[in-house]
Amino acid sequence: MVDVEQRLRPGTATADVPDTPASTWRNPLHPWGAEGAEEEIPSNPHRDPREVWVRTRESKAPLLPVGRLRYYHKWPGHGGRLWQRMRYWPTRRRVLHIRGEYNPKTLRREKTIVDKRPIWWVLGLVALLLAPAVMPADFQNTLMTAGATFGIYAAINLCWMLIIGTAGIYSLASYAVVGAAAFGTAWLSIHMGLPWWTLPLVGSAIGLVFGLIIAIPAIRLDGFYYALLTIGLNELCRVYTLQSKQFGSSTGGLYGADTYIPQSWSQESQSLLAYYACFALMVAALILYRFVDGRRLGRILKMAPEKREAFAEATGVNFRRARIWVFIISSIGLGFIGGFYTAHYRGVSFSIFSFDTVLLGLAMLVIGGIGRAEGAVVGTAIVIFLDKVLIATGPIRLILIGLIMLGVVLFLKGGLFGIKAQFGAWRDKKKSERRSRRAEKGGEMLPEEATETKDKDLIYWRRYDKMQRDYLKSLISPEIIEEHRKSPLGQHSEPLERLLLYFRRAPLADKYAITVVKPFQAYRIVALSGQRGVAPRIVEDKVYPTQDEAYHGVFLRRVQDLLET
Repeated sequence: MVDVEQRLRPGTATADVPDTPASTWRNPLHPWGAEGAEEEIPSNPHRDPREVWVRTRESKAPLLPVGRLRYYHKWPGHGGRLWQRMRYWPTRRRVLHIRGEYNPKTLRREKTIVDKRPIWWVLGLVALLLAPAVMPADFQNTLMTAGATFGIYAAINLCWMLIIGTAGIYSLASYAVVGAAAFGTAWLSIHMGLPWWTLPLVGSAIGLVFGLIIAIPAIRLDGFYYALLTIGLNELCRVYTLQSKQFGSSTGGLYGADTYIPQSWSQESQSLLAYYACFALMVAALILYRFVDGRRLGRILKMAPEKREAFAEATGVNFRRARIWVFIISSIGLGFIGGFYTAHYRGVSFSIFSFDTVLLGLAMLVIGGIGRAEGAVVGTAIVIFLDKVLIATGPIRLILIGLIMLGVVLFLKGGLFGIKAQFGAWRDKKKSERRSRRAEKGGEMLPEEATETKDKDLIYWRRYDKMQRDYLKSLISPEIIEEHRKSPLGQHSEPLERLLLYFRRAPLADKYAITVVKPFQAYRIVALSGQRGVAPRIVEDKVYPTQDEAYHGVFLRRVQDLLET
């Protein structure tokens, strides 16, 4: 064993500790009249434990008088009226999630908007509603056409988001359902004279039939295999319509269906009506998304995300039936959009089944973020702007869309709308690393360990334990060791008692103890395993003749371990 007393000679770290006046130890047995108990006994000089605490708590980093910036207004609280809040009909959800809290800095009650997404939704929809009034005259026709296309594709992607994001079904047949409903309603309108207002309703029925047919394989197939099946179905629809004379194989599609746009109106009026009609279609798709994702079906499926289906099934959640219901409801919505598509363009072309259309739609979802309604809308706006407004740039716009999609996949976890959460996690990680770098070495966590630890109380406990060990190191002296050698058990001075209390509350694993080799004649030091059924291990071969010497040997080992930390 390393000689502990040699480490405490003058010239070492503890020898530089300035001496403090000798303290006095009060005997707790004196008030009870114990025989031979003195009232006060001079104790070994030791440091005040508050010195280490104050020295450790002092900031070693420059602190700047900068507060937190406020990016929005804080309303004062108003008591009971805080609970009288508007709610979405027919749900019980609040329009704004407001939380009342007390601000200790301003010493007043405040209201905080926890979820600000409804505000951004209202601002965005109002901006789209007023956009035609501020469009430049030179580009008004192009922007209005792109805006109408944006409304249709945003509605399609919202229904597709219900299938991929809410239901977790990797279906690539959304445009097949839209195309089938569009071709079916166009044929009925041309050959049977159906008016335009019946086309979305008939398209919903066609979408229901296709949804039931496509949903049957989803019961047995999942993931990549189901995606391959739906791609094949999309290609089958394209080949069939392309080779069918009834669906316009010679003309490139079916045209001549009834439309809601009066042909007698001016070009500007027709574009304005088409823009607001497509805007209303997108709002209806948003309502459908909110109705499905925010209510019972959506909540059931949130309990059974990917790789947790077994847990949901064990708790009694029939997630398969919920997924099929969401798929069928979304297919009805896609069929409705297909009927509106026919009434908007007065027909449909084969390009709606093309693989390019599917890839562009998938790019819209990936760029915005899968699983978010706002991601579907914003991703659609970005792709439509690049594809329709910047059409004069030629193939470069498609390369730009591919680069944006590649960058989102490589560097973002949840699309554009996952940047905030990703940045917050990165910022918290860097804060923890900076705090760990400022910390003194020896006892505290490393930067990587501190960021990955979920229980942050463990970090502060280690800081406290380090301060306590720094203080206990200053108590160790030859006088303390000699005092323990003379009397390992019984009453001790305050510094020795502090050391023994710290050693006694150590974890059971690798804690030193003594074992009897021969009663009253031979003892050895062992280390406990801390596990039931695992025998202690022998620490050293030295045999102590008495129990007190063995206790003192354990004490010296604990002191050595403390000084080496």
